[in-house]
Amino acid sequence: MASHRKKYSPEFREEAVKMVIEGPRATAAVAREIGVLEGTLGNWVNAYRREHAGEEPPLSVHERARLRELEHEVRELRMKAEFLGKAAAFFAQEYR
Repeated sequence: MASHRKKYSPEFREEAVKMVIEGPRATAAVAREIGVLEGTLGNWVNAYRREHAGEEPPLSVHERARLRELEHEVRELRMKAEFLGKAAAFFAQEYR
């Protein structure tokens, strides 16, 4: 079975990763724009972050505070989603 995987140059990969890391755009949007699968670009970004972990500047006080707010919001939304899923299952059983 022949492999149909595309080969991308290191320069192309680096530019794609920079578009995600340095810009405010999501991985999925960048992947669509450049014609790469989202998972592939995500792998490139993860590899870059592992290789350059020590190079990232520390978070500012404002960024840390915002991160805490977002983590709290995520926890709340997950709890609400879990509750709604259980409620939907309960009502689906009730109306059978």
